[in-house]
Amino acid sequence: MKINRIKKITRSTRVAQENAADSCCGSNDTETASCCGPRMVIAGGEITDKVPGFLDWVGTAAEKVPRIATSLSYADHIGACLARWGINRMRYIVPPGRYAIGTPGPDAPVLVTGNYKMSFDLVRSALSGRNVWLLVLETYGVNVWCAAGKGTFGTAELIRRIQKTGLHEAVNHRRLFLPILGAPGVSAQEVAKRTGFSVRYATIRAQDLPAFLDNGMVTTPVMRKIGFTTYDRLVLVPVEVVLTLKSIALFGGAVFLAALLANGLGAAVLMTLAYLGAVLTGVAVVPILLPWIPGRSFAVKGVLAGVVWSAALYLYAGGSSWNVTTAVAAFLALPAICAFYALNFTGCTTYTSRSGVKKEMHLGIPAMGSAIIVAVVVLVAGRFL
Repeated sequence: MKINRIKKITRSTRVAQENAADSCCGSNDTETASCCGPRMVIAGGEITDKVPGFLDWVGTAAEKVPRIATSLSYADHIGACLARWGINRMRYIVPPGRYAIGTPGPDAPVLVTGNYKMSFDLVRSALSGRNVWLLVLETYGVNVWCAAGKGTFGTAELIRRIQKTGLHEAVNHRRLFLPILGAPGVSAQEVAKRTGFSVRYATIRAQDLPAFLDNGMVTTPVMRKIGFTTYDRLVLVPVEVVLTLKSIALFGGAVFLAALLANGLGAAVLMTLAYLGAVLTGVAVVPILLPWIPGRSFAVKGVLAGVVWSAALYLYAGGSSWNVTTAVAAFLALPAICAFYALNFTGCTTYTSRSGVKKEMHLGIPAMGSAIIVAVVVLVAGRFL
Protein backbone atom coordinates (compact mmCIF):
# COMPACT_ATOMS: atom_id res chain seq x y z
CA MET A 1 0.00 0.00 0.00
CA LYS A 2 1.39 3.41 -0.89
CA ILE A 3 1.12 5.55 2.18
CA ASN A 4 1.63 8.88 0.48
CA ARG A 5 -1.38 8.43 -1.72
CA ILE A 6 -4.16 10.99 -1.32
CA LYS A 7 -7.50 9.75 -0.11
CA LYS A 8 -10.69 11.56 -1.12
CA ILE A 9 -13.40 11.87 1.46
CA THR A 10 -16.49 12.33 -0.63
CA ARG A 11 -18.96 9.95 1.00
CA SER A 12 -22.17 11.09 2.54
CA THR A 13 -22.62 11.46 6.27
CA ARG A 14 -24.68 8.27 6.39
CA VAL A 15 -21.99 6.19 4.69
CA ALA A 16 -19.34 7.76 6.92
CA GLN A 17 -21.35 6.82 9.99
CA GLU A 18 -21.58 3.22 8.84
CA ASN A 19 -17.85 3.08 8.18
CA ALA A 20 -16.95 4.71 11.50
CA ALA A 21 -17.41 1.40 13.26
CA ASP A 22 -14.49 0.06 11.23
CA SER A 23 -12.10 2.93 11.94
CA CYS A 24 -9.32 2.73 14.50
CA CYS A 25 -11.39 5.00 16.70
CA GLY A 26 -14.76 3.61 15.79
CA SER A 27 -15.30 1.81 19.06
CA ASN A 28 -17.52 3.30 21.72
CA ASP A 29 -15.49 1.39 24.30
CA THR A 30 -14.04 4.33 26.18
CA GLU A 31 -12.00 2.03 28.39
CA THR A 32 -9.68 1.26 25.49
CA ALA A 33 -6.50 3.28 25.16
CA SER A 34 -5.83 3.87 21.47
CA CYS A 35 -5.13 6.71 19.08
CA CYS A 36 -8.27 8.23 20.58
CA GLY A 37 -6.73 8.46 24.03
CA PRO A 38 -7.69 6.79 27.30
CA ARG A 39 -11.07 6.76 29.00
CA MET A 40 -12.85 10.12 28.79
CA VAL A 41 -13.01 11.53 32.30
CA ILE A 42 -11.76 15.11 32.04
CA ALA A 43 -14.28 17.69 30.86
CA GLY A 44 -13.46 21.17 29.63
CA GLY A 45 -15.26 23.07 32.38
CA GLU A 46 -16.87 26.49 32.08
CA ILE A 47 -15.74 29.43 29.96
CA THR A 48 -14.02 32.24 31.87
CA ASP A 49 -11.63 35.05 30.99
CA LYS A 50 -8.81 32.51 31.45
CA VAL A 51 -9.57 30.66 28.21
CA PRO A 52 -6.65 30.54 25.74
CA GLY A 53 -6.38 33.70 23.65
CA PHE A 54 -9.01 35.61 25.61
CA LEU A 55 -9.30 39.26 24.53
CA ASP A 56 -12.60 40.54 25.89
CA TRP A 57 -16.28 39.74 26.22
CA VAL A 58 -18.76 40.17 23.40
CA GLY A 59 -22.35 40.82 24.42
CA THR A 60 -24.98 39.03 22.31
CA ALA A 61 -28.71 38.59 22.57
CA ALA A 62 -28.17 35.11 23.98
CA GLU A 63 -25.17 35.32 26.30
CA LYS A 64 -21.80 36.90 26.95
CA VAL A 65 -19.23 35.32 24.64
CA PRO A 66 -15.41 35.49 24.82
CA ARG A 67 -13.59 37.04 21.88
CA ILE A 68 -10.36 35.13 21.26
CA ALA A 69 -7.12 36.03 19.53
CA THR A 70 -6.04 34.33 16.33
CA SER A 71 -2.33 34.68 17.07
CA LEU A 72 -0.84 31.92 19.19
CA SER A 73 1.31 32.76 22.20
CA TYR A 74 4.61 31.26 23.25
CA ALA A 75 2.73 29.24 25.88
CA ASP A 76 0.40 27.86 23.18
CA HIS A 77 3.36 26.59 21.15
CA ILE A 78 5.04 25.07 24.20
CA GLY A 79 1.79 23.38 25.21
CA ALA A 80 1.41 21.87 21.74
CA CYS A 81 4.99 20.61 21.84
CA LEU A 82 4.43 18.97 25.23
CA ALA A 83 1.18 17.39 24.00
CA ARG A 84 3.08 15.92 21.06
CA TRP A 85 5.28 14.18 23.62
CA GLY A 86 2.25 12.94 25.54
CA ILE A 87 2.90 15.33 28.45
CA ASN A 88 -0.36 16.59 29.97
CA ARG A 89 -1.98 15.27 26.79
CA MET A 90 -5.41 14.44 28.19
CA ARG A 91 -5.61 17.74 30.03
CA TYR A 92 -4.80 19.76 26.93
CA ILE A 93 -8.32 21.02 26.71
CA VAL A 94 -10.50 24.15 26.48
CA PRO A 95 -14.02 24.73 27.80
CA PRO A 96 -16.80 23.90 25.33
CA GLY A 97 -19.16 26.64 24.24
CA ARG A 98 -19.40 29.56 21.84
CA TYR A 99 -16.45 31.83 21.01
CA ALA A 100 -16.14 34.93 18.85
CA ILE A 101 -13.35 35.50 16.35
CA GLY A 102 -13.14 39.08 15.11
CA THR A 103 -16.41 40.96 15.36
CA PRO A 104 -19.07 38.48 14.23
CA GLY A 105 -22.66 39.64 13.88
CA PRO A 106 -25.93 37.71 13.57
CA ASP A 107 -25.15 36.85 9.94
CA ALA A 108 -21.61 35.55 10.59
CA PRO A 109 -20.92 31.88 9.82
CA VAL A 110 -20.78 29.34 12.63
CA LEU A 111 -17.87 26.90 12.51
CA VAL A 112 -17.76 23.84 14.77
CA THR A 113 -14.77 22.06 16.32
CA GLY A 114 -13.84 19.97 19.37
CA ASN A 115 -12.27 21.09 22.63
CA TYR A 116 -8.87 19.44 22.16
CA LYS A 117 -6.73 22.56 22.50
CA MET A 118 -4.52 21.74 19.52
CA SER A 119 -7.62 21.58 17.30
CA PHE A 120 -8.94 24.78 18.88
CA ASP A 121 -5.63 26.57 18.27
CA LEU A 122 -5.32 25.37 14.68
CA VAL A 123 -8.80 26.62 13.85
CA ARG A 124 -8.51 30.02 15.52
CA SER A 125 -5.04 30.69 14.08
CA ALA A 126 -6.31 29.87 10.58
CA LEU A 127 -9.13 32.44 10.89
CA SER A 128 -7.05 35.58 11.32
CA GLY A 129 -8.89 38.61 9.98
CA ARG A 130 -12.24 36.78 9.86
CA ASN A 131 -15.50 37.45 11.67
CA VAL A 132 -16.97 34.10 12.67
CA TRP A 133 -18.58 32.25 15.55
CA LEU A 134 -16.75 29.18 16.79
CA LEU A 135 -18.89 26.52 18.45
CA VAL A 136 -16.70 24.17 20.50
CA LEU A 137 -18.09 20.77 21.45
CA GLU A 138 -17.19 18.77 24.56
CA THR A 139 -14.95 16.00 23.17
CA TYR A 140 -13.00 15.51 26.41
CA GLY A 141 -9.76 16.65 24.85
CA VAL A 142 -9.96 14.20 21.94
CA ASN A 143 -9.37 15.34 18.35
CA VAL A 144 -12.34 15.67 16.00
CA TRP A 145 -11.80 12.49 13.96
CA CYS A 146 -11.34 10.18 16.92
CA ALA A 147 -14.07 11.94 18.92
CA ALA A 148 -16.45 11.36 16.00
CA GLY A 149 -15.67 7.66 16.19
CA LYS A 150 -16.20 7.66 19.95
CA GLY A 151 -19.44 9.59 19.59
CA THR A 152 -18.45 12.64 21.62
CA PHE A 153 -18.16 14.79 18.51
CA GLY A 154 -21.65 13.64 17.74
CA THR A 155 -25.29 14.39 17.21
CA ALA A 156 -26.32 14.59 20.87
CA GLU A 157 -23.45 16.86 21.88
CA LEU A 158 -23.97 19.17 18.90
CA ILE A 159 -27.67 19.53 19.70
CA ARG A 160 -26.90 20.09 23.38
CA ARG A 161 -24.32 22.77 22.61
CA ILE A 162 -26.63 24.60 20.18
CA GLN A 163 -29.32 24.77 22.83
CA LYS A 164 -27.02 25.61 25.74
CA THR A 165 -25.30 28.50 23.94
CA GLY A 166 -28.55 30.05 22.73
CA LEU A 167 -27.36 29.92 19.15
CA HIS A 168 -30.91 30.39 17.84
CA GLU A 169 -31.00 33.89 19.30
CA ALA A 170 -27.43 34.80 18.37
CA VAL A 171 -27.60 34.26 14.60
CA ASN A 172 -30.20 34.97 11.93
CA HIS A 173 -29.34 31.99 9.75
CA ARG A 174 -29.58 28.28 10.51
CA ARG A 175 -26.34 26.89 9.08
CA LEU A 176 -23.47 25.08 10.78
CA PHE A 177 -20.14 24.26 9.17
CA LEU A 178 -18.42 21.17 10.55
CA PRO A 179 -15.01 19.62 9.80
CA ILE A 180 -15.30 16.79 7.30
CA LEU A 181 -13.57 14.37 9.67
CA GLY A 182 -16.42 14.91 12.12
CA ALA A 183 -18.96 13.38 9.71
CA PRO A 184 -18.89 9.84 11.19
CA GLY A 185 -20.32 11.10 14.48
CA VAL A 186 -23.08 13.42 13.31
CA SER A 187 -26.49 12.76 11.82
CA ALA A 188 -27.26 15.91 9.86
CA GLN A 189 -30.90 14.91 9.53
CA GLU A 190 -31.34 14.52 13.28
CA VAL A 191 -29.65 17.85 14.01
CA ALA A 192 -31.92 19.62 11.52
CA LYS A 193 -34.98 17.90 12.94
CA ARG A 194 -34.16 18.73 16.55
CA THR A 195 -32.72 22.25 16.16
CA GLY A 196 -33.60 23.62 12.73
CA PHE A 197 -29.88 24.06 11.93
CA SER A 198 -28.58 22.49 8.74
CA VAL A 199 -25.20 20.76 8.83
CA ARG A 200 -22.66 21.26 6.08
CA TYR A 201 -19.12 19.97 5.96
CA ALA A 202 -16.42 22.51 5.24
CA THR A 203 -12.87 21.17 4.98
CA ILE A 204 -10.58 18.51 6.38
CA ARG A 205 -7.72 20.85 7.30
CA ALA A 206 -8.14 24.00 9.35
CA GLN A 207 -5.70 25.80 7.07
CA ASP A 208 -8.22 25.54 4.21
CA LEU A 209 -10.96 27.37 6.11
CA PRO A 210 -10.07 30.86 4.77
CA ALA A 211 -10.22 29.57 1.18
CA PHE A 212 -13.53 27.88 1.99
CA LEU A 213 -15.01 31.13 3.32
CA ASP A 214 -13.68 33.09 0.35
CA ASN A 215 -15.10 30.50 -2.05
CA GLY A 216 -18.67 31.22 -1.07
CA MET A 217 -18.55 28.40 1.50
CA VAL A 218 -18.18 25.81 -1.24
CA THR A 219 -15.85 22.88 -0.62
CA THR A 220 -13.42 22.19 -3.44
CA PRO A 221 -11.91 18.75 -4.19
CA VAL A 222 -8.59 19.84 -2.67
CA MET A 223 -10.34 20.59 0.63
CA ARG A 224 -11.63 17.00 0.71
CA LYS A 225 -8.21 15.39 0.41
CA ILE A 226 -5.98 14.16 3.20
CA GLY A 227 -2.38 13.03 2.96
CA PHE A 228 -0.07 11.04 5.22
CA THR A 229 3.31 12.53 4.48
CA THR A 230 6.66 11.89 6.14
CA TYR A 231 6.09 14.94 8.34
CA ASP A 232 2.60 13.74 9.29
CA ARG A 233 4.09 10.44 10.43
CA LEU A 234 7.12 12.01 12.08
CA VAL A 235 5.10 14.24 14.42
CA LEU A 236 3.29 11.15 15.73
CA VAL A 237 6.50 9.40 16.80
CA PRO A 238 7.16 11.33 20.06
CA VAL A 239 3.87 10.37 21.70
CA GLU A 240 4.37 6.77 20.56
CA VAL A 241 7.77 6.78 22.25
CA VAL A 242 6.32 8.16 25.48
CA LEU A 243 3.52 5.58 25.47
CA THR A 244 6.08 2.75 25.31
CA LEU A 245 8.32 3.99 28.14
CA LYS A 246 6.68 1.87 30.83
CA SER A 247 6.90 -1.32 28.81
CA ILE A 248 10.47 -0.47 27.78
CA ALA A 249 11.50 -0.01 31.41
CA LEU A 250 9.78 -3.23 32.51
CA PHE A 251 10.93 -5.57 29.75
CA GLY A 252 14.28 -3.85 29.24
CA GLY A 253 15.01 -4.29 32.94
CA ALA A 254 13.99 -7.95 32.77
CA VAL A 255 16.25 -8.53 29.75
CA PHE A 256 19.19 -6.83 31.45
CA LEU A 257 18.76 -8.78 34.69
CA ALA A 258 18.35 -12.15 32.96
CA ALA A 259 21.42 -11.61 30.77
CA LEU A 260 23.44 -10.31 33.72
CA LEU A 261 22.71 -13.44 35.77
CA ALA A 262 23.32 -15.77 32.85
CA ASN A 263 26.34 -14.28 31.05
CA GLY A 264 27.65 -11.23 32.91
CA LEU A 265 27.61 -7.47 32.45
CA GLY A 266 28.87 -7.36 28.86
CA ALA A 267 26.14 -9.66 27.60
CA ALA A 268 23.54 -7.77 29.65
CA VAL A 269 24.49 -4.44 28.07
CA LEU A 270 24.52 -5.92 24.55
CA MET A 271 21.14 -7.63 24.93
CA THR A 272 19.56 -4.52 26.41
CA LEU A 273 20.86 -2.38 23.55
CA ALA A 274 19.59 -4.98 21.08
CA TYR A 275 16.14 -4.84 22.69
CA LEU A 276 16.06 -1.03 22.78
CA GLY A 277 17.16 -0.88 19.14
CA ALA A 278 14.33 -3.21 18.12
CA VAL A 279 11.80 -1.10 20.02
CA LEU A 280 13.09 2.13 18.47
CA THR A 281 13.01 0.58 15.01
CA GLY A 282 9.38 -0.41 15.46
CA VAL A 283 8.27 2.82 17.11
CA ALA A 284 10.16 5.35 14.98
CA VAL A 285 11.96 3.91 11.96
CA VAL A 286 9.02 1.91 10.58
CA PRO A 287 6.55 4.86 10.74
CA ILE A 288 9.04 7.23 9.13
CA LEU A 289 9.97 4.81 6.32
CA LEU A 290 6.49 3.31 6.04
CA PRO A 291 5.89 3.86 2.29
CA TRP A 292 9.26 2.43 1.32
CA ILE A 293 9.23 -0.76 3.39
CA PRO A 294 7.76 -3.59 1.28
CA GLY A 295 4.42 -5.18 2.15
CA ARG A 296 0.95 -4.04 3.14
CA SER A 297 0.93 -5.46 6.66
CA PHE A 298 2.41 -3.37 9.46
CA ALA A 299 3.58 -6.57 11.14
CA VAL A 300 5.40 -7.67 7.99
CA LYS A 301 6.96 -4.22 7.63
CA GLY A 302 8.08 -4.47 11.25
CA VAL A 303 9.60 -7.91 10.69
CA LEU A 304 11.55 -6.70 7.66
CA ALA A 305 12.86 -3.66 9.54
CA GLY A 306 13.69 -5.92 12.50
CA VAL A 307 15.69 -8.27 10.29
CA VAL A 308 17.71 -5.29 9.04
CA TRP A 309 18.31 -4.18 12.65
CA SER A 310 19.34 -7.72 13.62
CA ALA A 311 21.76 -7.90 10.70
CA ALA A 312 23.25 -4.51 11.58
CA LEU A 313 23.68 -5.59 15.19
CA TYR A 314 25.27 -8.86 14.07
CA LEU A 315 27.78 -7.06 11.86
CA TYR A 316 28.75 -4.28 14.26
CA ALA A 317 28.62 -6.19 17.55
CA GLY A 318 30.94 -9.02 16.54
CA GLY A 319 28.23 -11.48 15.61
CA SER A 320 30.77 -13.79 13.99
CA SER A 321 31.99 -14.63 17.48
CA TRP A 322 28.49 -15.53 18.73
CA ASN A 323 27.47 -19.13 19.00
CA VAL A 324 24.79 -20.36 16.63
CA THR A 325 22.03 -20.39 19.24
CA THR A 326 22.65 -16.73 20.15
CA ALA A 327 22.46 -15.66 16.52
CA VAL A 328 19.31 -17.69 15.88
CA ALA A 329 17.65 -16.26 19.01
CA ALA A 330 18.53 -12.70 17.98
CA PHE A 331 17.10 -13.11 14.48
CA LEU A 332 13.91 -14.57 15.94
CA ALA A 333 13.26 -12.25 18.88
CA LEU A 334 14.34 -8.83 17.57
CA PRO A 335 12.16 -8.80 14.41
CA ALA A 336 9.20 -10.00 16.53
CA ILE A 337 9.70 -7.14 19.01
CA CYS A 338 10.02 -4.64 16.18
CA ALA A 339 6.87 -6.00 14.50
CA PHE A 340 4.87 -5.69 17.72
CA TYR A 341 5.65 -1.98 18.09
CA ALA A 342 5.19 -1.33 14.37
CA LEU A 343 1.73 -2.89 14.60
CA ASN A 344 0.84 -0.39 17.35
CA PHE A 345 1.20 2.43 14.81
CA THR A 346 -1.91 1.29 12.92
CA GLY A 347 -4.04 3.44 15.25
CA CYS A 348 -2.25 6.58 14.02
CA THR A 349 -2.80 6.16 10.30
CA THR A 350 -5.35 7.71 7.99
CA TYR A 351 -6.36 4.53 6.23
CA THR A 352 -6.31 1.42 8.43
CA SER A 353 -9.64 -0.05 9.48
CA ARG A 354 -10.65 -1.53 12.78
CA SER A 355 -11.56 -4.86 11.17
CA GLY A 356 -8.28 -4.96 9.27
CA VAL A 357 -6.25 -4.22 12.39
CA LYS A 358 -8.12 -6.94 14.31
CA LYS A 359 -7.35 -9.45 11.56
CA GLU A 360 -3.68 -8.50 11.49
CA MET A 361 -3.43 -8.73 15.27
CA HIS A 362 -5.17 -12.13 15.24
CA LEU A 363 -2.53 -13.44 12.84
CA GLY A 364 0.49 -11.43 13.94
CA ILE A 365 0.46 -11.45 17.74
CA PRO A 366 0.57 -15.27 18.11
CA ALA A 367 3.39 -15.43 15.55
CA MET A 368 5.38 -12.74 17.40
CA GLY A 369 4.84 -14.45 20.74
CA SER A 370 5.85 -17.83 19.31
CA ALA A 371 9.04 -16.36 17.83
CA ILE A 372 10.05 -14.88 21.19
CA ILE A 373 9.28 -18.11 23.05
CA VAL A 374 11.32 -20.15 20.58
CA ALA A 375 14.17 -17.62 20.89
CA VAL A 376 14.20 -18.02 24.67
CA VAL A 377 14.12 -21.82 24.37
CA VAL A 378 17.01 -21.73 21.89
CA LEU A 379 19.06 -19.48 24.19
CA VAL A 380 18.46 -21.72 27.20
CA ALA A 381 19.20 -24.85 25.19
CA GLY A 382 22.42 -23.27 23.96
CA ARG A 383 23.81 -23.16 27.47
CA PHE A 384 23.59 -26.92 27.73
CA LEU A 385 24.80 -27.86 24.24
